Amino acid sequence: MLLAVVGFLMLFVMMFLLFKGKTIPLVVFITVPVIAAFIAGFSVPEVVEFIQKGITKTSPMAVLFIFSVTFFGLMSDAGMFDAVVDKLVAKAGTNVVSIAVVTALVAIFSHLDGATVTTVLVTVPAFLPLYRKLNIRPQLLLLIVGAGMGVMNLLPWGGPVARASTVLGMDPNKLWHVMIPVQILGIVTTIAIAVLAAMREVKYHGAGVITHSEEVAVDEVEKKDDKENLKRPKLLFFNFALTAGVLALLLIDIFPTYFVFMIGCCVALIVNYPDPKEQKRRVKAHAPAALDVSAVMLSAGIMVGVLGKSGMLEAMTKPLLVIIPSALASHLHILLGTVALPLGTMLGTDSYFYGLMPLAIEVGKNYQITGLTMAVAMMIGKNLALFISPLVPATFLGIGLADIELKDHLKYSFGWLWATGMVMLVFAVMIGMIGL
Repeated sequence: MLLAVVGFLMLFVMMFLLFKGKTIPLVVFITVPVIAAFIAGFSVPEVVEFIQKGITKTSPMAVLFIFSVTFFGLMSDAGMFDAVVDKLVAKAGTNVVSIAVVTALVAIFSHLDGATVTTVLVTVPAFLPLYRKLNIRPQLLLLIVGAGMGVMNLLPWGGPVARASTVLGMDPNKLWHVMIPVQILGIVTTIAIAVLAAMREVKYHGAGVITHSEEVAVDEVEKKDDKENLKRPKLLFFNFALTAGVLALLLIDIFPTYFVFMIGCCVALIVNYPDPKEQKRRVKAHAPAALDVSAVMLSAGIMVGVLGKSGMLEAMTKPLLVIIPSALASHLHILLGTVALPLGTMLGTDSYFYGLMPLAIEVGKNYQITGLTMAVAMMIGKNLALFISPLVPATFLGIGLADIELKDHLKYSFGWLWATGMVMLVFAVMIGMIGL
């Protein structure tokens, strides 16, 4: 009983600290579980064993994140993303539906790196002048960007998949393979939503009428000289081929996921930036983004180790089994999948994946719900909550760039994104990915 009480208190304290922003996740995941383990009566050697086993479990995901962020950062430096964005934006013209579809394609493509802030900075400043001059409300722009990011965040180097893999003790690439059919549907649904929402803008809000007489300028953002100097236009096709090769190796699943990105980084550095000094500068430039999440993943290993190896998680499920009606508990994954988007909006990413998900998985096991099934159901809606959660910094970056209020963004996007999540969840049930 003591173990269960300590476990619930530990999760409560962790979620409180994360939700209130009292300290960073790294500090929470290292200190709180260790203190909880000692309070529960475990000895120093036992706690050390929990820590070692937990870190061993999460370290491959941390390495993956370091090198995937660096690889796509290098591709961005070399101008691969800019080339695609510029061509798509130029072809959009002044047709509202076409602009919405191109926005979706750019958001989907630019989120290949899994970096939310980068995607927002690539899409919103590029399209916002066009939206304004064609009298298209900026809420549509943020909706499409949010849907595109939410769907693409199901990639193995995306934060949610990496976190869920950590909880499951599963290779993120294998988890992604399971999610591919749902992700493909999500991409199609994102484009469909862009079309439908754009048609509503034209019909009900007068979108498409140019409000200024001057020629529409698509990209009014000045590019800095140092950024231009990093671009490698002559190597554009090589970089596309390299990226395609990396993605192909991930699909074939011959090598460990993190090793594929290690090799990709080496090739990208050698070909695009042969000068060793520039190579060092490029790695340093992307180190903050790479270290941020990977450090959290490593520290989360301590929490995973304490929860899983101490017997705490099993002890916590017993009172929950008594409280939750069996008729409801047997469909717990469907219930949590249905409310994943509002839950994901209210809970921070780390609270959701490292606090709620492990407990839900453990309860589900008692009703023949596999951990993988529970994780897949909970991930779909949560991913789509990415760009409407007030706990995600990129949300405020987006509404700040678009100059709209959070309440207006939520009011416009919430229903569309929830509907997208439900379509993906129902599809996952229909194809047998999620059992009833």
